[in-house]
Amino acid sequence: MASRLGPAAPGPGSAETEVLRRFRSFAASALRHGRTAEPALEGLRANERRTAALLDAWADSAAEVAGESGDRLAGELAPLLARFRTSLKQTGTGRRAKGAPRSKRRAVMAAIDRVCDAFFALDANDANIVDANPAAGALLGLARDALLGVDALSFVPESERGAWWTELDAVVEGAEPRRFRSCLQDASGTPIPVDCSITRFARRDRPLALVVARPA
Repeated sequence: MASRLGPAAPGPGSAETEVLRRFRSFAASALRHGRTAEPALEGLRANERRTAALLDAWADSAAEVAGESGDRLAGELAPLLARFRTSLKQTGTGRRAKGAPRSKRRAVMAAIDRVCDAFFALDANDANIVDANPAAGALLGLARDALLGVDALSFVPESERGAWWTELDAVVEGAEPRRFRSCLQDASGTPIPVDCSITRFARRDRPLALVVARPA
């Protein structure tokens, strides 16, 4: 998964990693014994959308490691993934981000999702990705939801990170949109020159930096 997800791979102590560990135990028991107990989900607290994307990546990685048995394993994992996701939702384990009402967010994001350029909503204080559109995931070689909560600067070459912080600080301090040219790198580390625009969006709990990136 580390090679598949790059910087978006969950850290060893993260809530998402614990969800994946419990799914692995749940799936291994089901495949070994031919029957499934209820998944053990007590105490979990993870981002629902990111967790769903990571579960898909885990299943794809497992099928790849299985080699010639990969297709059969993928077929056996599919109903287990569906049951595990259902249990996550029913137990309220998933955590949805606070903010605008869901109906309003859906309307706004539905429009952004149709934009061809990569869109990122970043927490201006720590550069973590709060939201993104499918084009952002495609640009970085990942599922969009796998980006949620990830440090956006982990997809920026180290030599460019200081310039990104300068742009983030500037957009927080002023309301004027800014434009700059920089470079991103996808999950495999391939550099992608981009032209970016960045705009401040004020919220009660934290300012957001809305970044649109277009391959240069």
